[in-house]
Amino acid sequence: MLKLLNSEKLIVGYDLGDDYSQISYCIADGDRVETLSMVAGEENYNIPTVLCKREGVNQWFYGKEAVRHAEESGGILVRDLVSLALAGEPIQIEGTEYEPVALLSLFLKRSLGLLSQVSSPDRVTALMFTGDRMDGSLTEVLRQAAERMEFKTDRVFFQTHAESFYYYMIRQEKALWSQRVLLMEYREAQIGVYSMECNRRTTPVVVFMEEAQYPFAAYEPDGEEKLPAEFARMDRELLDICEELCGKAGVSCVYLIGDRFAGGWMKESQRFLCRGRRVFQGSNLYSKGACYGLQERLHPSEVGQAHVFLGREKLRSNVGMKILRQGEEIYYALLDAGVNWFEAEHTFDFYLQEGNQVEFILTSLTGKGNKLAQIVLEELTGELTRIRAHLYLKDEEHLVVELEDLGLGVFRKPTHRVWREEIAL
Repeated sequence: MLKLLNSEKLIVGYDLGDDYSQISYCIADGDRVETLSMVAGEENYNIPTVLCKREGVNQWFYGKEAVRHAEESGGILVRDLVSLALAGEPIQIEGTEYEPVALLSLFLKRSLGLLSQVSSPDRVTALMFTGDRMDGSLTEVLRQAAERMEFKTDRVFFQTHAESFYYYMIRQEKALWSQRVLLMEYREAQIGVYSMECNRRTTPVVVFMEEAQYPFAAYEPDGEEKLPAEFARMDRELLDICEELCGKAGVSCVYLIGDRFAGGWMKESQRFLCRGRRVFQGSNLYSKGACYGLQERLHPSEVGQAHVFLGREKLRSNVGMKILRQGEEIYYALLDAGVNWFEAEHTFDFYLQEGNQVEFILTSLTGKGNKLAQIVLEELTGELTRIRAHLYLKDEEHLVVELEDLGLGVFRKPTHRVWREEIAL
């Protein structure tokens, strides 16, 4: 376990899910990342994302203690804290209404208290949340929860599991990701797959992530034991999936995520995967990748600056425009490819000297080339005026541009008319 000096600051990667959560941490400018274990000396990383209220008393438990208290003492268990917070409906417990964001905040605060094993939680300077999916609604809920914990929201960041996988990989030796890399995660009754591939012909190197899901047998390692014949059938089905995935192109490395892969049942599948490939099993890759991603945000590395990740939630085009500065026409960057689409936003003012048209340049990093998006400001007279532009994304594929006429002081009164255009990327 990494022990911190009193002067050292901490950054945290938090893998948050409705079922389980995990917490990894590291020194802000260090390379070594550790994951908190629920049991000292063991790789017991999963924290059940649950709360339990003791009956008749305002006393709350979290994680495994909450599960145990509910089973042994009949406490009131609250599950699916993330989904409840997203739904936003008050939760009735023993005749009292509780805000779901407040309950999620309580769980986060209690679980982050585990950091006292290595340092004071007050030394946390930045926090990266990662999850299977991220969007504007979830990030807003998590910001509200952080505010309730009195944590500065400008030091809270977000990325998907796919992006956490990417950041984890670029911190590994290059031989591991010289070709395509697979991550296979056994989730209840399916296997989710991330396939990471680099286009090294571009500068910076563009990294793509394909996602797929395969239906698979439900299996709980701590539940009822399956018969040898059932394990053999699961092994054959997994082998079929592995052969399909590895047959498309060269694969240099495979990560098997989740406790369900343990137990020694996947003999033929593992034998196949290990032919000419490196294979790793574990469960804390996402929280570690969240730490690495946070390090890249705060202190970009050479390898991070040489690559750009274009996952499903990423803006895949650079957006800019040509402007005159000191009499010279230059390119002015507005939005950069590689940022989360739900966080991509830019507001600025500029002067429109003549005419009533504004052009934006869209440069795709996925091979679609450049294109011009022209917006006509109808009924604008063509006189010199100041325009306020607000750019944001509606979803991964649609850019919204809002242009407002601010006039020019005493020379031209503002109309404050807003032109709104939606542009397909």
